Order: sequence, then C-alpha cells, then structure tokens
Amino acid sequence: MKLNNLIPGIKKYGHPYLTSLILAIGLAILGNLATLIGPNQLSKITNMITAGLRGSMDTNGILKIVLFLAIIYGIGAIMSYGQGFIMANVSQNFTRDLRTKISLKINNLPISYFDTHNEGDTLSRVTNDLDTFGQALNQSLGTLVSSFVLIVGAIIMMTWSNWILSLTAVLSAGVGMVVIDLLLSHSQKYFIAQQKQLAEISSFVEESYSGHEVIKTYNNTKDIKNTFSKTNNNLQKSVLKAQFLSGIMQPFMNFIGNFGYVAVSIVGALLVLNGSITIGTVVAFMVYVRIFTQPLGQITQAFSGMQSAEAALERVFEFLDEPEQSKNKAINKIDRAEGKIDFEQVSFGYNSENKIISNFSATINPGQKVAIVGPTGAGKTTILSLLMGYYKQQSGTIKIDDIDTATLATENVRDQFDMVLQDTWLFEGTIMENLKYNDSSITDEQVIEAAKAVGVDHLIRTLADGYNTILNSAVSISVGQKQLLTIARALVRNRPILILDEATSSVDTRTEEQLQKAMDLLTKGRTSLVIAHRLSTIKNSDNILVLNHGKIIESGNHQALMNQNGFYANLYNSQFDKLTA
Repeated sequence: MKLNNLIPGIKKYGHPYLTSLILAIGLAILGNLATLIGPNQLSKITNMITAGLRGSMDTNGILKIVLFLAIIYGIGAIMSYGQGFIMANVSQNFTRDLRTKISLKINNLPISYFDTHNEGDTLSRVTNDLDTFGQALNQSLGTLVSSFVLIVGAIIMMTWSNWILSLTAVLSAGVGMVVIDLLLSHSQKYFIAQQKQLAEISSFVEESYSGHEVIKTYNNTKDIKNTFSKTNNNLQKSVLKAQFLSGIMQPFMNFIGNFGYVAVSIVGALLVLNGSITIGTVVAFMVYVRIFTQPLGQITQAFSGMQSAEAALERVFEFLDEPEQSKNKAINKIDRAEGKIDFEQVSFGYNSENKIISNFSATINPGQKVAIVGPTGAGKTTILSLLMGYYKQQSGTIKIDDIDTATLATENVRDQFDMVLQDTWLFEGTIMENLKYNDSSITDEQVIEAAKAVGVDHLIRTLADGYNTILNSAVSISVGQKQLLTIARALVRNRPILILDEATSSVDTRTEEQLQKAMDLLTKGRTSLVIAHRLSTIKNSDNILVLNHGKIIESGNHQALMNQNGFYANLYNSQFDKLTA
C-alpha cells in the first residue's frame, strides 16, 4: 500500500500525537510479549510431559510454568487495554483537530474558492470524508500496530528456536504478501473513485433538495431520478469493486496461513525424525505459525480500511492546503470611521481576460446615501465586494477616511460595516442571539429599541417565547419579516458605514414600503451604499452612480439624472413601461 500522499499530511497535521503513538507501540510490544513468550513455555511443558511418559514428570516445574504464563498473560491483557485506549484517543482527537482546522480553514478561505468549488463537494469533504477517515483510523490503526509487533516478534522467536522452520514459515507467507500488495495497489483507485463519487452524489442530493420546488414546478422529477440513478450506479460500481478486492484478501491470507501451517508441520516432522529438534519445538512452532499468520490477515484487513482512510484524508488534506486569503499588513488602524470612502482608478476582473471594473473612481462623503445602479453584470456588487476586501483589486486604491484599506487589517475594515443583503441569513438560535450577532456588548434593551424602531417588536412578542424564540423550521416567519430582523440587527450594531444590496427585491410592494421606512431610519447619520434594481427605492439618495460595463457613465441625484434624459432615465422609465405594457 502506497501512503506517499497520506504520510506527509499526517506529519503536518498529526504531529501532536506522535508521543502517544510511540507510547501505544511500547504498550503493544509489552502486551504482546506474553503471546510471544508463551510458545516457548509450552515447548518446555511438552518436553516435560514427553519425558514423563518415558519415566518421571516434574509436576512442580509444570506448575511454575503455568503460573508464569498466567502472570504474563495478565500483564499482556492490561497492556493491550492501555494500547487500545491510547489508540482510540489518538484517532478521535486527531479527527477532532482536523474538524477544527477545517472550520478555521473555511473562515480563512477567499470568496473566490466558494465561487469556483461546488458546495456539495466541500460539505462532503467536511462530513463524509472526515467520518470515513475517523472510523477507518479507529478500527485499523490499533490493529496495524499490534500486528506489526506480533509479526516482528514472532519472526525473532521462530528464528531463535529454529532457523529452518522459521525460513519455511516466512517464505510461505511471503508469497501471499506479494499477491496482497498487487491487490492493494490495484484496488486503491476504486477507493479514490468511491470518495469522489460519494461527494458527487452528496452534491447532487443537496442541490436537488434545495431546488425541490423548482423541480416539481417544471415536472423534471423523471430527469432528476435518472441523473441520480446514474450517479448512484457509478458509486455502487466503485464501492463494489473496492470492497470485492479488499474482501478477498482475508480468505486468501487464511489459505496462506494454512499453507504455512502444513509446510512447517512437514518440515518439522522430518527434523524430529532426524533428531535435529524435539517434539516440543514443533509444538511451539505450530503456535508461532498461528501467531505469525494471524496478524498478517489482520494487516491485510486493516490495509483495506486504511485505503478508505487514505482516499478520504487525501481530499481533506487537499482542502486544508488550499491557499488562504492574503491578509493586509496592519500598518494603520481605524477605531470608528467617519465614513468617507474613495475609489481611485480601481480595476478588477475575475480573470485577466475579462475586466469587470475599469478605472472606477468615486468619492463618497461621510453621511451620504449613495445608490449604485445599472444593468445586470455592470459591476455593482463587485464594487462592494472590493470595498469589503472579499477580493483584491488588480490596480487602483480604495480608501476609508483617506487611509488605504491595503494598510488596514481585513477585520478592521469589515468592522466598519453593517450589511443587509437580498438573501436574509438567520442562524438557528434565539431571536435575541441573532440580533446581537457577534457583539456581546449589545444589551437586551438596545435590541428591543431597535426592534421597535423597525416595526418588528410586535411580531416578536406574538411568538411563543418572544425574544427567546429559537428560529428554526418550526417557526413560520415570512421573507419580509426576516428582512426586518436583519435590518434590526444592522441598526443595533450601529456601524458607521451601511451596505444595502437588493434588500427589498424579494418582497411585495406593501412590505417594501415598511422595509423602506425601516431602512430610512437605518441609513440616518451613516454613510450608506445602496444597490437596487427597483429604482423607486433610491429616489431620495444624495447621489446616484450609474454603472455600465464597470464604468460610471452618469452621476447625480434622481431629479438631475431624470432631467438629463439619459441612461438612468431610460432605466427608470422602463419599469413603468413594463407595468403598463
């Protein structure tokens, strides 16, 4: 079995447990000494019994040997328990640490990673792959340690007793190990395919579940079933091949063990007839052959489990080795920004061939409400993503309060913002916890005041547990009500700069009016950046930047832009043309 990809990762991420592993190996050696010493004692007993049949029997000597065996077997059992306990702790703690590292890694990955990787595949690495590794490690690692100790010890004891019989046993087992190695190397590709196809099916199920209503509406159930069946059959074929090849290893090793047993019996009988060894030595060798071949079978079985672990862990390590988002060198710091924002000749593209933003320049003064409008794909959301540090501009400078954001820590930049997005995000927790999100300094009274200000306090108090109601699938809250909660969350945090990205696009006109009043309250006294396709919601903005192909083509307030009768006026009037058409 080749562990070229697995061992570097274990060295990198599992080094805190090397001491525990060494201790477990030490306990395995001590625990298996009883198993290795036992046959020699049986040899002595056999020789005494043989001598007794010919004359006298040393019963006291036999009793001493039996007591000695009882003691060492007892010690061996205690050591084996200690080894099993340590190995279980190592495997579970290592898995726990990997899970923690994955959680931290997710938070440090750039947004571009999630733009280019399937969500289901990422989730499969975090759940399926890590669980597969944890189970395989727990079941196989302890077995491997004990088995290797037994094999090495058995070879040493057999060679010490009789090198001819030892060579017979080792050669018979060697033939089997060559075949096993060929099977392992051939089956590994199926284990890798198994994990990849498990990720594919997890991704497909997650996508189908989230889009279940659309699938039903478009009567596409049949195609979804066919696609799932095809993906499921591919997974079944890989699992079948992997499990079949790994499953035949154990029976084959049993055959090799029996073959070695017969070979040693024949050679041992010939040596006894020649007078080279005693019957006791042959009896001891029979036990040694069992000790030697049994762990070989266990090792092949453990290697089958470790193949699954290698395939799974390789995907986990691949995820952990993804390049993290580069962090700015924190040369400067802003405690609380006044709210001035400058874009100076900013250019950006997701690839070198396609520029989304070209030489974008704009100044937003403290307290201004600035709307960014334009057709789909004009670069509106991209501008805000650059401002928040989700992506790095390819050229140009972005400043907050005349300080280049490249000289500020990313956390310091984002700490100046509140955001209300089109997709409302509320985690499973109490309403109070959601509104205080990540800010323990906020008091309950401040939360209640913010809820009252945006008009959601009455709704909250009608729920069974009020502000302590846990938001989950059992709580029925409309999209507009969820949006009001996110607005209240932004209001209570009271950051100096506010971003509103299509915050009212998914609600009806009446709810929009309520949200608009709440947002007017939210934007008061703050620098506000608003993206909206419903241009009627940004009529009261201090300035409107009209984007097209990543460039500002018009700017001014609503009335000034309407008087120009240009691009913005056409966009604005087209809304009413659609309504009257």
